[in-house]
Amino acid sequence: MNHFIPITDLNIPELDIYARLSEVQLLRYHEPSPGLFIAETAKVIGRALDAGYQPVSLLANEQQLRQPEIREILCRCGEVPVYTASGEVLRKLNGFPLTRGLLCALRRRPLPQVAELCADARRIAVLEHVTNPTNVGAIFRSAAALGVDAVLLTEDCADPLYRRAARVSMGTVFQIPWTLIPEEDWQMEGPRLLSGLGFRSAALALREDTLSLEDPRLKQAERLAILLGAEGDGLSEETIARCDYTVCIPMAHGVDSLNVAAASAVAFWELCKGTSFV
Repeated sequence: MNHFIPITDLNIPELDIYARLSEVQLLRYHEPSPGLFIAETAKVIGRALDAGYQPVSLLANEQQLRQPEIREILCRCGEVPVYTASGEVLRKLNGFPLTRGLLCALRRRPLPQVAELCADARRIAVLEHVTNPTNVGAIFRSAAALGVDAVLLTEDCADPLYRRAARVSMGTVFQIPWTLIPEEDWQMEGPRLLSGLGFRSAALALREDTLSLEDPRLKQAERLAILLGAEGDGLSEETIARCDYTVCIPMAHGVDSLNVAAASAVAFWELCKGTSFV
C-alpha cells in the first residue's frame, strides 16, 4: 500500500533529489556505491521497474493520481513514499510543470564489465564522446528497435540514465544492456579492445575512402561493432585509424552530414539485418 505524503514544505530534505541535486550529485549520492537517478513518465518508470531497478520514492501531481497508468506504477512501487502536491506547487518545486504527472527516484546498479556485456552479442554500438543526452537517448531507442545487442559508451558520454536521455529513449535505456568503457582502456586500446573480444569494428565517418553500408564484408561479419562519434567532430582520427572499416552514409541534395542519432538509425537498420532480430 502506498504511503502518500502531501507536500506542505518545499524545503524538506526528502525533496532535494527532485529539485536541488544535479544529475552528477545524484550519480554520486551513495558513493562509492551506485547512486540514484530520476525517471520521468509512467512508461519510462515502468520499464525501469521491469528491468529490476528499485524505487526509492515518487513525486506525483495529486490531480493526476487517478490516471490508470499512474495508479499502476504506484501499485508496483509498494510502500515507498509518494510525495504529492498540486501542479502549481510542483511547478514551484521543479521549476517546470509536471505535465506527465510522475517522477520516480530509483537506485542505480553496478555496471557490468565490457567483456561480460559483450559475451553473447553479435552487433554492438560504441559511442565515443557523445555528450548530448537527447542524442544518447535517441540512439538507444534506435538500438532497441533495430536489433543492437548492447551499447558501450566512453566515460565522457552523457549518462543514459540522465532524466532527459531516459525520457527521449522512451525507457529503452532499461531494455538494452550497456556499460562504460574505462577511459584509460579506450585511450590505450580503442577499437583494439573490441578486436580482443572478437569484433570487427566499423567507424561511421565523413570520408571519401569508405565502404558502402551494403558492403558484404560488413554484412558477413559474425560480430560487428558500430562506432559513432561526438556531435560535430565525429570520431577521433586515432579511433578511425584503429578500426577495421570506415563507413560513410551516402547523402543527396548537398547535405554533408546527419545528426549522430539519425546516422545511428540508418546504420543499425542496414548492419543489423538478419542478426539479432527479424
